[in-house]
Amino acid sequence: MGASQTFTIKYVIHSRFEIDGIVEKPDVIGAVFGQTEGLFGSELDLRELQKTGRIGRIEIDLFSKNDRTTGSITMPTSLDRVSTALITASVESINRIGPCSAKVILEKIEDIREARRKIIIDRAKEILHRWNIESMPSVDEVYKEISDTIKVGKVEKYGPEDLPAGPTLEHSREIIIVEGRADIINLMRCGLTNTIALEGAKIPDTIKRLTKERESIALLDGDRGGDLIQKELLQVTNVKYIGRAPRGKEIEECNCKEITEAIENKLSITELHKQQIITTQQPLQVQQQTTQQPVQRKQPTPQTATTRTTPKTPKPQVPEQIKETVKTLQGTLEAVLLNDKLEQIERLPVSQLAEKLQQIENVNTIIFDGIITQRIVDIANSKTIKRIFASRLSEAVKPTTTVELITFQETLR
Repeated sequence: MGASQTFTIKYVIHSRFEIDGIVEKPDVIGAVFGQTEGLFGSELDLRELQKTGRIGRIEIDLFSKNDRTTGSITMPTSLDRVSTALITASVESINRIGPCSAKVILEKIEDIREARRKIIIDRAKEILHRWNIESMPSVDEVYKEISDTIKVGKVEKYGPEDLPAGPTLEHSREIIIVEGRADIINLMRCGLTNTIALEGAKIPDTIKRLTKERESIALLDGDRGGDLIQKELLQVTNVKYIGRAPRGKEIEECNCKEITEAIENKLSITELHKQQIITTQQPLQVQQQTTQQPVQRKQPTPQTATTRTTPKTPKPQVPEQIKETVKTLQGTLEAVLLNDKLEQIERLPVSQLAEKLQQIENVNTIIFDGIITQRIVDIANSKTIKRIFASRLSEAVKPTTTVELITFQETLR
């Protein structure tokens, strides 16, 4: 079978035969060509089809024992489905091979293109996933060309808590408050550099002070974690407006258009309070339904926040090697995998981390510039990974005793 045929084959016919007697391969080949010849004219004659490359090399395997011969016939074809079915049925009609009676039975017709389709679909998923994370629409390319801050901007530290902040925060009268460092990086890509991050569920004193001194908008994720942070901001700060990402998305995942829409559709604190008043004036039965469910969902939240921000156990000692790796990863959106001797196994983009963890073994520690999600924690549990260091910890992550979860801020304290 030539190399050119390899790429044109659509199907492979797999048949088996049973013969009452002892025969050789040439007998089987002769029966295949001889007993199918002329059944459907020259267009479906095996010899002619093989000459034109529409039928590949026919492979015969056989085994003889106790005056019986059994074996298989493998026939590749580039014909359409109807013609392939006719050829298959023709081969099945063979009733003698050599001097012996025989029976040919179809086992399966393998669709070579199906395997190729699966490879293409899997690759398309990978391309789409990478595209959604790393590429941007055309408006973002314009931002890249005209905004110097996007080219040279660097996430800075602000206040006694060393909160991640954009380069123009210090001199801006209006500020944008986000949840984490990755959010700041994404906003900087869109030309917004007057930003500061909470880096946790507890509101830092620096944020409280800034909201009293400057006009501020909180730009929060469209998930339950964003809901909880919004409630706390309304209680302990003077933030003027709240903007939210589309429901189910995080600010770091949004493109520039979605971020712009979130800011344009922001609600003032007065409007938010009016919504709360309307909610509390609903009929008692409806009110009970709306209040009971959040109470059940909120129960693990204090435990999660306590685990991350104010641990009851003594702070673990972090090796200097890990601290240095954390410093080099900040702002890169990359991940590093270490073994139990803290030797680097691999460095890769964060977008490939979950898939890589499912494939690789002997990982002891993960360090990455991103958010610790429940999926990452579940994979780490299944792989007996001991520690995860990341820029942020998602509010949706359930507490775990098997994997140590540490933020960059805690690591570098």
